[in-house]
Amino acid sequence: MTAKRLWHLVIVGACLMGSPAEAQRTPDAVRTDFLAVIDRPRVPAAPSEPRVPAENGYRLERLSIATERTERVPLLLVSRPGAAGRHPVVIALHGTGGSKESMLPWMTALADRGFLAVGMDARHHGERARPIPGLDDPYESAMLRAFRTGAGQPYLYDTVWDVLRLIDYLVTRDDVDPDRIGIVGNSKGGTEAYLAAAADTRVSAVVPLIGVQSFGWSLRHPAAWEARTWTFHDAVEAAAASANQPVDAAFMRAFYDRITPGLVDRFDGPAMLPLIAPRALLVVNSDSDPRSPLGGVREAVTTARGAYDASRMPARFAFLLQEDAAHEVTPQARAATLDWFTRWLTP
Repeated sequence: MTAKRLWHLVIVGACLMGSPAEAQRTPDAVRTDFLAVIDRPRVPAAPSEPRVPAENGYRLERLSIATERTERVPLLLVSRPGAAGRHPVVIALHGTGGSKESMLPWMTALADRGFLAVGMDARHHGERARPIPGLDDPYESAMLRAFRTGAGQPYLYDTVWDVLRLIDYLVTRDDVDPDRIGIVGNSKGGTEAYLAAAADTRVSAVVPLIGVQSFGWSLRHPAAWEARTWTFHDAVEAAAASANQPVDAAFMRAFYDRITPGLVDRFDGPAMLPLIAPRALLVVNSDSDPRSPLGGVREAVTTARGAYDASRMPARFAFLLQEDAAHEVTPQARAATLDWFTRWLTP
């Protein structure tokens, strides 16, 4: 595959979706509204005593921090030994069913380029996958509980909160350059990556991998919403049964509104990606990914491109469309991601 075919830089004008009132909302207003929705009491990070073994030529630092009164986030920091001073940082977010360890190939590749790479277990994943009554899978059970009771925001928002608190911790470290912080995320982690970058202007560069989408677009198009629910099918089926409703687009709208308020409109991809401008944003999606239908991806990319054009920083935005690819990250996209962080976070 040639570089010309691989890279599709979508150059379009600004096109804000939704009602006139929504179109007039400023980026700061959208950001403020989102932070208000995910807000909860803050607690000191209280980092645990780190364990710092060396493995295969890398320095691996393991510790945990508090992000809520009852939540501690296990972290894995990867770097090359002996590098002194402050370093650029890239936070690596895993997808559904993954863990911080599943992002080790990304973290070691980033460490090879001089970054301090940071992995974390998302809510109900990895070391945080504690049993919850309702369903066998803790992540899906947490969604079902949230639908029934309103407790928590386990789909995306809780982990975005953890990412923001992780950044609070990182900027206090002597080995971190607070002006050079990036985020890469895969699938679910990709969506969390762009939501966190939109919410926190301390993030200088972000690459959401197969995570950019428009939930609203999918709900407006017959059957386009179904593939996204494959990753939490049991939670959706159980929630619909408890509500005595069929699983259709109308129910999915109610499901999202309950567990992630605003995700399908106020805080959808087309609304949130523009908030990242003019900071560096590389969007990586596939042309045949059923979980992120291309129509919704293009809608989000359109608004992003408009924001970067308006900021007169078009070079800080790129859209890499993987051809003949499904829900996957190709080797070419992986290389482009590493190059993106090197370009924008290193001197």
